[in-house]
Order: sequence, then C-alpha cells, then structure tokens
Amino acid sequence: MTSTFDKEDLNRRMNGSIAALKGEFAGLRTGRASTALLDPVTVEAYGSSMPLSQLATVNAPEPRMLTVQVWDKSMVKAVDKSIRDAGLGLNPQADGQLLRVPIPELNEERRRELAKLAHKYAEQARIAVRNVRRDGMEVLKKLEKDHKISQDEHHRFGEELQKVTDAHIRDIDHALQAKEQEIMQV
Repeated sequence: MTSTFDKEDLNRRMNGSIAALKGEFAGLRTGRASTALLDPVTVEAYGSSMPLSQLATVNAPEPRMLTVQVWDKSMVKAVDKSIRDAGLGLNPQADGQLLRVPIPELNEERRRELAKLAHKYAEQARIAVRNVRRDGMEVLKKLEKDHKISQDEHHRFGEELQKVTDAHIRDIDHALQAKEQEIMQV
C-alpha cells in the first residue's frame, strides 16, 4: 500500500458516520422520556448554531416528561423554538427559565413519522459513507495519474474500498431495520 492511500483512515471515517447515525437513533424516542431525545436539537444562539447541551440542562424527572433548564434567560424563546422546529413532535411549555416538555403517547401516525425520520437519518449516513468512498477513489485516481500506483493496484484498492463501503451500508441498513422494529412495537 502507498502512504497516501490510507484505508484505515477511510474505514474510521465510515465508522464515524455509523456512530453519528446511532446517536441520532438514540434521540428517536419509543415512548419513554430520555435526555438523548433532545441531543439532535441545535439552537441559534449568540450568532451561531449550538447544541442544546451548551445552553441548558436536560433532565427526565418523570417517564413521560423532560425538563430543560435554560441557563441564560434571554435564550428561553430560542430554545423553545428550536425544540418545536426539530421535527420531534414536541411542544415545550415555558415556566420562567424552565421548559417542561411532555412526551406524547405514541400513536400509529406518530410511529410512522418517527420511522420516516429514521429513514432520513439512515440516508444521510449512507450519503456520508459514499462521500468517504468518493474521496478514497479520488486519491486513487490521482495516485495512478501521478504514476505512484499501477492500474492494477488502482483497480484492486478500488474493489477493497467498495467492499468496505458495502459492509458499512449493510450496517446502516441493519441499524435502521432494528430501530424501525423498535419504533413500530406497540
């Protein structure tokens, strides 16, 4: 192998896409309150987009209730809006700097919405994995053009990269299938 084509680095980046997907899946609820539910929420604050965890403390005091203690009084409205706009179907109720977020019962329609969101997250992960593959293929093309690897090596490394990509896409599909079953379970 050449020093500039780093298969391990590409594999690590693909694994990062899967880890991110699993983190997003953790935020998709299945009927119980979990602080991970609000992990994907980002808030427009102080001129940039920030994760909710940098602006507030999230707790799950009851099985069907989350509380969000916003540290800066001026950010309460922005946090409330971000939670509503996150596509999670949650409607916080403000009480000073504390937002109470009741977790609604999962009905059939809500389960379908969550499954759709899971599919969207999975597709984003697939795209991320394919982008890593594309980056690797571009490196191979450049190495061949610069006569640092032969055509045969380019072909062999390309096939190896495709096998790694296919394995990661399969992992994404399995994770999606498991999450879908969990969501649709009554």
